[in-house]
Amino acid sequence: MTRPVTDGAPRRGESDFASMPGERIDGYAPIADYGAVGDGRTVALVARDGAIDWLCLPDLDSASVFGALLDSERGGRFSLEPERVSHSVRRYLPGTNILETTFTTAAGVVRVTDAMTLPTAGLSPYRELARRIEGLRGDVAVRWCVEPRFGYSSAATRIERRGGVPIATAGRDAIAVCSFGAGEATTSEGAMAGHFTTRAGSSSLLVLSAAHQEPLVLPARADVEARLEATSRAWREWSNRREYEGPWEDSVLRSALALKLLVYAPSGAIAAAATTSLPEEIGADRNWDYRYSWPRDSAFTLEALLALGCAPEARAFFYWLLHASQLTQPRLQVLYRLDGRAEAEEKTLPLAGYRGSRPARVGNGAAGQTQLDVYGEVFAAAARFADFSGGLDRDHGHRLAEIADHICRIWEQPDAGIWELRDEPRHFTQSKMMCAVALDRACELAKRGLLPAKHLDHWQHEQTRIREFVETRCYSDAKASYVRSAGEEQLDASLLLALLSGYDEPTSPRLIGTVDAVRRELGRGPLVYRWADEPGAFLTCSFWLADAYARQRRLEQAATLMDELIGLANDLGLYAEELYAETGEFLGNFPQGLTHLALINAAVSYARAQKPGH
Repeated sequence: MTRPVTDGAPRRGESDFASMPGERIDGYAPIADYGAVGDGRTVALVARDGAIDWLCLPDLDSASVFGALLDSERGGRFSLEPERVSHSVRRYLPGTNILETTFTTAAGVVRVTDAMTLPTAGLSPYRELARRIEGLRGDVAVRWCVEPRFGYSSAATRIERRGGVPIATAGRDAIAVCSFGAGEATTSEGAMAGHFTTRAGSSSLLVLSAAHQEPLVLPARADVEARLEATSRAWREWSNRREYEGPWEDSVLRSALALKLLVYAPSGAIAAAATTSLPEEIGADRNWDYRYSWPRDSAFTLEALLALGCAPEARAFFYWLLHASQLTQPRLQVLYRLDGRAEAEEKTLPLAGYRGSRPARVGNGAAGQTQLDVYGEVFAAAARFADFSGGLDRDHGHRLAEIADHICRIWEQPDAGIWELRDEPRHFTQSKMMCAVALDRACELAKRGLLPAKHLDHWQHEQTRIREFVETRCYSDAKASYVRSAGEEQLDASLLLALLSGYDEPTSPRLIGTVDAVRRELGRGPLVYRWADEPGAFLTCSFWLADAYARQRRLEQAATLMDELIGLANDLGLYAEELYAETGEFLGNFPQGLTHLALINAAVSYARAQKPGH
């Protein structure tokens, strides 16, 4: 059975999102209205109405300069507004993370191209955001305004002119706004602004040049234009090297590009998302900072990167993972900073929160939790990397053996589980399963001579004990399914990972029963909820179900579900963490790396299952 590539199939963006821009609620754009551009170090979020509401400088996990995403009045933004807009359509330039928005107005048509440029030879800004404005038809008045608010709006900002160029500074940070054919910039307290008129064939350029602890570079227009072309070319060349061939090819590539935005180039770490504190429920307090890298995601990440032919990114990520975990050896922390540090103190920001969802936070208290499942993911990643690279570094092997010994000491403890619940620890089934997976992979690697084997018998013994615990205390005969935790009857979508992680054969009776039970009890249409009373559906879980179907060779169910899920992306092919079924609204941090990883892996599993003899 074959399925067509579905990028041309109806998607929300072709109807719901091809509409009037600026439909904000109390100044806040819907999360699905954002596109993302980045340069391998930070990411800017661009709303459908042309406003950049989120940008952290100099890095993805630095403090925001534009933070209107979390405080529409005080957060700061870079607005760009053609007057009297009636309609807008946007896309990414093919094979790139360069965003193009076309505004139709009462007076004509304007096209805006947004990119964060990649450095080229010669002197260039530390970070550079370029906005090209082209007149396509008629005469259209355009206004722009840059309102920087350094330090999550807490740092005093000074605005002055140097050589006629407006510059905002706060401490060791500075940004300049260079206007080329986009009107004379004016300054006021807290803002730099201008206005101009586009005409058919005109091309204007606004450039935000940023510096951090170094001299500020004021670029020439020709240099910026050259960097824009080089950036487009670099993205296309990267996309052309991807190796996936199968259904949903365009969506897989867009997910790969979204993940590439979240790769922190200096270290190889991959952030879970580009934002902090976008709520899982509007008005509630489940608002977390996702600008960290979770070792728990490592096996999914390695699998996706290697499946797409992203060998350099896979290698860099694996080495970052082992470097970061060395700081807490043999304990694995739940999350690490993008530069590998372990600190993640949770603090409240003086911001109103997205649509009043307080508190807005930086840091993540989950770093101090015990989550046993992380050990299985790291060992699964190590085994996958060893297969890819032909072995493991001797030092890495010794450190992994120490971690295996540590698992033997701690697996009987209750933990916080994969969802990082902040209540009493429990004996979560998926956590125990992943401990068994970890020791299974450790034994496999030791037998291959890649880990010291002196404790091999002990690892095998403890793995047997863990499996006995799971099979006797974490399975319900009444439901014909594994359950959320020992001694209860509730289900949890993380049980799908028993299949995806290789805890048992995909077609084992207990895993078939578990997949069916999760679909039956936690599914609603194409959506799968993490647990029964969750307000929004965690989108990753739905792709996990599609992946599970593919691995169990239930290909019609997998394909039907994938088609529906791909239709839930925004018009740019991006996903947030969750979706509220009643309204179709995105919830949670954005763009969400784990959702895009799950899409890629589900599509790869389906393509593999289609191959003869698989």
